[in-house]
Amino acid sequence: MTIELRNRLRIGQQPLADWEGGKLAVSAVPGAGKSTGMAIAAAIAIARHNLNMKQQLIVVTFTRSAAASINTKISENLKELQYPNTGYSVQTLHGLALNIASRYPNLSRLNPDTTTLVSPSQNHRLVKETVETWISRYPQEYKTLLEGRVFDGEETERLRRQSVLRTEVLPKLTQTAVQEAKSSGLSPEALWDLSWQNQDPYNTLGVTAGLYEIYTEIAKSRSLIDYNDMILGALRVLESSVVAEQLQGQIYGVFEDEAQDSSPLQAKLLDILASDINNPELPPNLVRVGDPNQAINSTFTPADPIYFRHFCESCAEENRLAEMKEAGRSSQIIINIANYFLRWGNQNHPQEIPFRVQDIFPVPANDPQPDANPSPTDNGLEIHTPKDIYETVSLMRDRVKTLLIENPNHNAAILVRNNRQGTFLAESLIDLQHDHDIRIYEASQTNRFSQIPIEILSLLQFLNRPHSSEYTKAALEVLTQRSLIPKQDLNALATYPEKFLYPTPLDLPQSESVKKAAQYCRSLLKARIELPSYQLISFLGLTLNYQASELATVQKLAERVRQETQGRSAVVDIIAALQEIINTEQFLGIDEDSDSQYVKPKQVTIITMHKAKGLDWDYVFIPFLHKDNLPGQPRVPTPQKFIGDFTLSEVARSRIREIVHSQYKQEPITLDKPITAWKKAGELQTAEEYRLFYVAMTRAKRLLWLSAAQKAPFRWNQFNLKGANPLQDKDPSPFFPVLKKQFPDAVSD
Repeated sequence: MTIELRNRLRIGQQPLADWEGGKLAVSAVPGAGKSTGMAIAAAIAIARHNLNMKQQLIVVTFTRSAAASINTKISENLKELQYPNTGYSVQTLHGLALNIASRYPNLSRLNPDTTTLVSPSQNHRLVKETVETWISRYPQEYKTLLEGRVFDGEETERLRRQSVLRTEVLPKLTQTAVQEAKSSGLSPEALWDLSWQNQDPYNTLGVTAGLYEIYTEIAKSRSLIDYNDMILGALRVLESSVVAEQLQGQIYGVFEDEAQDSSPLQAKLLDILASDINNPELPPNLVRVGDPNQAINSTFTPADPIYFRHFCESCAEENRLAEMKEAGRSSQIIINIANYFLRWGNQNHPQEIPFRVQDIFPVPANDPQPDANPSPTDNGLEIHTPKDIYETVSLMRDRVKTLLIENPNHNAAILVRNNRQGTFLAESLIDLQHDHDIRIYEASQTNRFSQIPIEILSLLQFLNRPHSSEYTKAALEVLTQRSLIPKQDLNALATYPEKFLYPTPLDLPQSESVKKAAQYCRSLLKARIELPSYQLISFLGLTLNYQASELATVQKLAERVRQETQGRSAVVDIIAALQEIINTEQFLGIDEDSDSQYVKPKQVTIITMHKAKGLDWDYVFIPFLHKDNLPGQPRVPTPQKFIGDFTLSEVARSRIREIVHSQYKQEPITLDKPITAWKKAGELQTAEEYRLFYVAMTRAKRLLWLSAAQKAPFRWNQFNLKGANPLQDKDPSPFFPVLKKQFPDAVSD
């Protein structure tokens, strides 16, 4: 029976089924069927080794939905093998870590009954308190940051810089660098030891170490943990040889999916669990499956393709590397453009090689997957250069209408670089839904639901304390993001809230953009006086111009707050209830969707390239391929330029990665000057942006549609969805003219 199951696998998948122990790396191309291969291999291993509840195979994935899917597949395969549905456990990596830490709270120092899980954002209370404590504990270092490159001592500029440091620079540095250091297994002490090894006027690593130390102190005092603490807690448990031996005895081996997204700390945990403490000379029973060319999360998580690449290289030296090269997803022309782009990316970005060289091949003609590499629609590839973004919309509208009316069982997606582009497209294409029954589904709307409590809280805090610079700025940020007021330097407005809101004849005249912002804020304050407190949440939902589904979420939130306050309707009580809901992350909006929502027939899904990973559609449209959009360039926000031509958070992240990379490369640690570290961060970002485009292209099955308009907004985050927008000439992405030249038959204009 196991032979029959194995024979269903493609050649590249079969080494998984043949695994009988030790290390195995599997590098898979997009659409290669990693999950199917893992599920069959897991079932074969369970039956072959008679695994049961006393000794199990652990299968690790990164999301709960992926865990549920592979669990179902393993169960079905075991049923076919007539083997009991036992001998394995499918968990998310963090779920596995928390399970271990919870079983041994004395060793892990994590008690699930007394700790609260948080996912700190830049505006989280824990991060804010960390920053304020650091400022009071390290006044000289704070003064150095405040003075920046040049400072004449002018009081208004001092206050502006204080606002920038407190609300932007230091919170971002805390959020980014603490996560990076913790997930890499670096302690505050390790950063302190390394902080003086380079010439840095701000001692960025020292600042990071101080913030990290304070963050840890406060989190511990409040019994707060984050996702990295789960991994650290599990590793502390495994430091006990008695417990490690006990747990390892219960685990035959570990299968890991999406291994390219693992941090060093996560990889260390799985390696220990898959090892035998009594036989350290034996390799761990560890199978890691992933695609280093789909590593697209390193710009906002500690994941980095270097770690899985290193594992693949070490396995290759032992002849334990398998490659899944055949993919049953795309037509041949789409495979061709993906393979061409991969090699072009490596040749044209030598500073930081984006890709591991592995071409995609179509599956054999006798592959059991029906229509595995479908025939292309028309040429299968279309490349356009419309005159502006509005003509882009028109071209896509006509093409989508023809495709989905003629093929109502097919689906389509428009992949964008950011949510502002997605919202613009959703509003521009809504007539397809009204006139032709083609559903327009904007994936980012569910993300906005999770922001609603935070936005409402920011406005309520401003209404309660309008004289606070911090709360004034936070409210202005919400109004700017919602395109209700013009984008401008908010630090300048929030420095003196009274002058901003109620200028006197002696004050300098306000610009039109400042007047609009002040007028909007005064109207909110007027409503605060005229409305009862319990109506404020609903009122703010209306004044923020929320859509129908968002308003439903607002009403759900208002009802939840009413239950929490139980008749205590003062604004301070409402604020306290909202803060508790946000801090404990216990609120879900309306319409929380599963992956199936994104791939429905006769639907156009508008989704970011990042979120599209793991999905595929018959027709994929990728507009706005401009140089400043993809790959883009690292940008220093104007208010922060007094520090230098770099951001502290990216300099710190770059240095922490250099420390960790040196361990993999077995090279001495060399910490560069801030501007050099910033440039390296930019090179890493460009490499990741190329991998992101590679992922986006390989989502298409029958048609890939690419465009770069000649004119587009200066910056999409300044694009006003409700007003007139001047457009300017745009340079296409560096690869766009190359693709046009390489695939001339696809060029439509």
